[in-house]
Amino acid sequence: MLERSAAAEQEKALAQPYSQEGWAAWREAAAEFQQAVTEHARAAAVNRHELEQAVKKAVLHPAPDGD
Repeated sequence: MLERSAAAEQEKALAQPYSQEGWAAWREAAAEFQQAVTEHARAAAVNRHELEQAVKKAVLHPAPDGD
């Protein structure tokens, strides 16, 4: 959910001219996602980078539903 939120905020930010205020929500959502990834990787004793990439892949390139 956090990466989906960050991706949605990124889309909104990129749809308008750059401004600190316009990009603030994206930065905040991305920071929240990064913190959650770090905490989960530490707690689960998994590679942080691999976890982040797996989550981003699942959000940005979801597998098609099997019929």
